[in-house]
Amino acid sequence: MKAATPNGFRDILPTEARARERISGVVRECFSAHGYEPIETPLLETRSALERGGEIQDSPFQLFDADGSLLMVRPDLTLPIARLVSSRMSLDAGPVRLRYAAPVVREGSSLKGQPRQFTQLGIELYAADGPSPEAEVVDLLACALRELAVPSWRIVCGSVSPLMSLLDECVSDAGLREQILSLVHQSDLVSLDDLVAAADLPEGVARALRVVPRISGGTQVIEKIDAVLEAAGVPEGRRGTAELRAFAAEVADLFDAGRISFDFSIINSFDYYTGVIFKGYSEGTTASIASGGRYDAVLANFGAAGVSACGFALSLERLQEVLGEQGESGVVTQGVAASERPVRIAVPKGSLFKDSVRLLAAAGLPTGALSDLGRKLIVRDGDYEYVIVRAQDAPAFVAHGGADCGICGYDSIFEAGHDLLQLVDLDFGGCRFVVAEPAAKAGAAEAAYSWRGTVRVATKYPRITQSYYDRIGQQVDIVTLHGNIELGPIVGMTDRIVDITATGTTLAENDLVIVDDVMECTARFFAGPAAYRTDERIRSLAERLAAAVAQTPREDQ
Repeated sequence: MKAATPNGFRDILPTEARARERISGVVRECFSAHGYEPIETPLLETRSALERGGEIQDSPFQLFDADGSLLMVRPDLTLPIARLVSSRMSLDAGPVRLRYAAPVVREGSSLKGQPRQFTQLGIELYAADGPSPEAEVVDLLACALRELAVPSWRIVCGSVSPLMSLLDECVSDAGLREQILSLVHQSDLVSLDDLVAAADLPEGVARALRVVPRISGGTQVIEKIDAVLEAAGVPEGRRGTAELRAFAAEVADLFDAGRISFDFSIINSFDYYTGVIFKGYSEGTTASIASGGRYDAVLANFGAAGVSACGFALSLERLQEVLGEQGESGVVTQGVAASERPVRIAVPKGSLFKDSVRLLAAAGLPTGALSDLGRKLIVRDGDYEYVIVRAQDAPAFVAHGGADCGICGYDSIFEAGHDLLQLVDLDFGGCRFVVAEPAAKAGAAEAAYSWRGTVRVATKYPRITQSYYDRIGQQVDIVTLHGNIELGPIVGMTDRIVDITATGTTLAENDLVIVDDVMECTARFFAGPAAYRTDERIRSLAERLAAAVAQTPREDQ
């Protein structure tokens, strides 16, 4: 058998290496022309040193050295460079401008089609005084995208300041604040709506929490944020809108050219960023090709308070995708501008199909071609293309570029764990997740847990199950099955099951009783972040679907 590279890592042969050199060379020359100096940091960092700058997600790429220090392979370049600047460089002589081109290693809960190692081309700007750095950094990103001739490129900006000021001024419950930030970080705007509706908050505050993450557009949206926050009771000097106006004025040429816009769904990483954040997109890809923002708090954590810090990183692999160079990054390039192709919607077959079509029609979409599918997998109707998929597969199709947006149950979205924007609760396809056990074995699970220290659970939904047991603080051993999971506790393989139930009939017929509720789910409309932030048609569709849900009674009512 031929020797192979580890999963998620690959060799780069001469043809591709030359293409990568060309791209890197263009970016390097652009950065150098603007006064940015090269810098390198070690591939391995002491984890405790980086943790001073900000929270670090767990990484499998860690090891102990001979001295017993816990080291980690760098997951990005910003924290290592911030560490270096805070400890070894002086800002007394003026701003420090640095550039880099280096590999990083990163992994989530699963690969999801993405590489573990990829190359970042980026810059960092540090200054002890003077004007805010965001405008210079965003202008440099625009310059790089122009020099590379990235097709239909666009920069989308947000800010953590409006939401954080709203929470600081108007939400005193620490637990509620944490839940709100978690849901915004997950781009789960549907659950955010539900949480806010259930909380005891003044109407102005509740409305602002619902509205701010959905605000998008040109410079005029700053006035909308001001109005929403004013109605919520946030003082003028605390809203962050003055900084947004100053930034918008400095990059006015980009706004005038339609190359930049605001979208406050980009407001995550609250422990890291402190102001304007932004992503670079090309209409040909489902993932951002650049990401950055202002992160003064990181320098302050490293002991360099009062220093402004801003930067961004371009992904070399994703640039290869959009430029048509040889290479792969696990994302799909569509090849044409979004405005020149139909909106592609993942429509679930099975029990959710009928109501999905009903709501799409109520939102004004042509759905006649869906009335007689036969064995067709893709159906074109006017300016829309419907991809017929299993509900469980819809999140993967949208996340990996097979569709721009889609419909499926919240359980499928949660279980998939992809980076998706959850936009509208469609109010059909309701189901309930429960924990159940044999009625004849009541108390057996608790007894086993008392000596074993864990509960054994059979399920088709390992992520949902793990989340539930994390929430209640119990250790769980999950046995993933694909059918007849009721057999797990009946034959003694597990203590309990976690499954969907509607009427409870199947449970009762197998002598199983419900011992706890896990969560309730309905169908949701969701979109890929790139599609939602760069294609106005996706945002418009979300608004029309929300209106259709509010106006159209369900068939079971």
